[in-house]
Amino acid sequence: MIDEERKKTIEELVHQKSWLALREELAEWPLPEVADLLLELEKADRVLVFRMLPRRISGDVFSYMESEHRKGLLKDLTDEETRHLLASLTPDDRTTLFEELPGQVTQHLLNLLSAEDLHETRQLLGYPEESVGRLMTPDYVAVRPEWSVSEALDHIRNKGKRSETINVIYVTDDSWKLLDALELQKFILARSNDKVQQIMDDSFVSLNAFEDREQAVFVMQKYDLFALPVVDTDGVLIGMVTIDDVFDVAQKEATEDFHKGAAVTPLKTSYREASVWSLYRKRVGWLMTLVVVNLASSGVIAAYEDMLSAAIALAFFIPLLIDSGGNAGAQSATLMVRAIATGDIKMDQWVKTISKEMKVGIAIGLTMALGSMILGYFRGGFEIGIVVGLTMITLVVAANIIGTLLPFLLLRLRFDPAVASGPLITSIIDAVGLLIYFSIATVVLGHMG
Repeated sequence: MIDEERKKTIEELVHQKSWLALREELAEWPLPEVADLLLELEKADRVLVFRMLPRRISGDVFSYMESEHRKGLLKDLTDEETRHLLASLTPDDRTTLFEELPGQVTQHLLNLLSAEDLHETRQLLGYPEESVGRLMTPDYVAVRPEWSVSEALDHIRNKGKRSETINVIYVTDDSWKLLDALELQKFILARSNDKVQQIMDDSFVSLNAFEDREQAVFVMQKYDLFALPVVDTDGVLIGMVTIDDVFDVAQKEATEDFHKGAAVTPLKTSYREASVWSLYRKRVGWLMTLVVVNLASSGVIAAYEDMLSAAIALAFFIPLLIDSGGNAGAQSATLMVRAIATGDIKMDQWVKTISKEMKVGIAIGLTMALGSMILGYFRGGFEIGIVVGLTMITLVVAANIIGTLLPFLLLRLRFDPAVASGPLITSIIDAVGLLIYFSIATVVLGHMG
């Protein structure tokens, strides 16, 4: 959150046209705060302030801005200003920008790039969407195993200025095949006349450029790394992925899962930037689909209308039972979706997982059935108590099974399992719960009657 006093100071400097003082003031701000400031300024002031940023930091500030504001700012910059801005962006940030823009705009911007930047950008855009190749940067530092540590350090000093990070140095052969990934610390602590191959441990983790970007998140978390080398199918080093990019991916993927879990088609922009029409389109489709699913519940109630008329006390427990079943199913589905996403559970473990959830469901169901049976007894008598208690344990077990199985089934059908949680699983279990409830009531009340 930007301090209002500091924001007012910037606005006054802009209106007074005190450009030197403005540049000096902005130089003292952290870059993310400068980006936040730009979002809060009026459009005309935003362009003026951005133009006053030193060229060495303008690209970083631009990368911190929201996508819609980046698009708007580009429209207000001249071609020359845009050319300098694109040149200052890192290759991965430049690729992300082009992915967000319409095709005609992207083509115009590509024409503003230098030959070298154009080659890099086209290469990165050639990989599938949401792949590691789109996420990586080709700016890294690599050394040869036969070099001395002294030669390697000289090379690092010479080439490191262009690299996004030099915390990790890669070792490649003459064909650029990746041999090792070494922390800079090893070079610093080694003797200057040692060979690079003497400090190699031949232990490294890499990603293929065509893998899904979520794999980068998983691998970086698993091995506690801050940079990962990216190779082609022949093991040739073509780039690296850094932790700041992975954090962005993790945030986007988590946001998408939250949206899908609430039956909302994932937003492409932040909520603040989304229009009313966009929010309508993202939500109405799923809600209308759920209306159709809920018709099944109405159909079950209509089919047992005579029973409800004969034993009106049954109606009192419908909300309690179907809500309990929906909550239990949503719990199981949420646990499964998260476990699948993190790799905690594999596809071939579904039988073992369902067995575990059945046992959990029985334990929870028995506990909830006892309380429900007592409520049923006081509200409708012994028979109603039996019906409610049996329904509760059966429904909770069934909900656990459905909530566990549905994410696996969706994954097998190549759908995102995140859609199994929340409203969808609740709507399905509502219909199942009513069917179980009235089936048990038919047997118990018919028998006792």
